[in-house]
Amino acid sequence: MNASESGTTAVSKVGIKRKVAAYVSLTKPRVMELLLAVTIPTMFLAQEGIPNLWLVLVVLLGGMMSAGSAGTFNCYIDRDIDRLMNRTKGRPLVTGEISDREAIVFAWALAIISTVWFLLFTNVLAASLSVSAIAFYVIVYSLVLKRRTPQNIVWGGAAGGFPVLIGWAAVTGSLTWTPVVLFLIIFLWTPPHYWPLSWRYREDYKNANVPMLTVVRGRVTVGLQIVLYAWATFAATLLLVPIGHMGWTYTAIATVAGVWFVVESHLLYSRALHHEDPKPMRLFHFSNGYLSLIFLAVAIDALLPF
Repeated sequence: MNASESGTTAVSKVGIKRKVAAYVSLTKPRVMELLLAVTIPTMFLAQEGIPNLWLVLVVLLGGMMSAGSAGTFNCYIDRDIDRLMNRTKGRPLVTGEISDREAIVFAWALAIISTVWFLLFTNVLAASLSVSAIAFYVIVYSLVLKRRTPQNIVWGGAAGGFPVLIGWAAVTGSLTWTPVVLFLIIFLWTPPHYWPLSWRYREDYKNANVPMLTVVRGRVTVGLQIVLYAWATFAATLLLVPIGHMGWTYTAIATVAGVWFVVESHLLYSRALHHEDPKPMRLFHFSNGYLSLIFLAVAIDALLPF
């Protein structure tokens, strides 16, 4: 029995419930958390209040399908290196719960349905941004940059910023400098968020021959880069104050949270500099809360008169 036949047999033995769970896993549902955390507050800010709840639901469902498509394409492209990494060896294309053919059909179906969905229920700009997000993540990041440059995750962060552009476009039908700054916040936040995770799984990336910065550069260099991007993220959150006409609530939360984020980054760098355990996962988990707090402040600020 060849590998293809073996994979088909493994797939055929998968029950319906497990099969559905495997398809969901392909979409990288944890990415959906970012989608929810940034899209809804952006729509509040674009509306300058509570947006149409039907439109919010439309954007979230469309965004989930769009992000799910990109995630599935990524799993298909990375299935060879996923087999070499402990963190990803349980993914459906590695275990055989989903076949290569099923995955690629699923990815294209989600891409097409999400595009039609946005065209029907929002506008051409939002639909175009959704297509651009998929194309950028799949072609620019997954196919071109991920295996070629240690700056891969820097540009991968751009794909994570598209939901705010889509959310804003769905509400207003246009783009201004405010969603661009929100995009910039996510773009700059991604490296100090993801590099600590890649630090934790450095050996995985090394075994898979993926030139993550934590693989090709020393601890001190990585720590310094994290600090620089943390400062840049903090600056971008404050840039939103004049550009987005944010009030005191957002300004206070962004300042306090930003200082804390920068301090945590410096602590990681200090531990690396003194040859101690940098405790990268501490910053990784903190960064999730930090971004959520920033965008929660965006939503709250949009509801307040000051």
